[in-house]
Amino acid sequence: MDQNALSRITGGSPLRTLVWLVVLSVVVGFVLDTIGLDPFGVLRRLIVNFDRFVDWVYQLGFDAVRNLGRYLVWGAVFVVPVWLVLRLTGARRV
Repeated sequence: MDQNALSRITGGSPLRTLVWLVVLSVVVGFVLDTIGLDPFGVLRRLIVNFDRFVDWVYQLGFDAVRNLGRYLVWGAVFVVPVWLVLRLTGARRV
């Protein structure tokens, strides 16, 4: 990769971008440490919450299937008798 392509990717000089990222990381790290956030604690919470999120999506999938079945039964309670009456009386569809 030539220097122009690397400069386009990094948004300027690669060395300048690296120095900027290091300085910005130190400043953000200082601020986060000052307010009491531990990066490893945040990662642990993200992992635990991700597990909870996956469990929620998993449960939501089964809840959706269960709800679909319930909607089907509720709809059939009304639709099937009406359809049957219309069929028996010979009513035509408009």
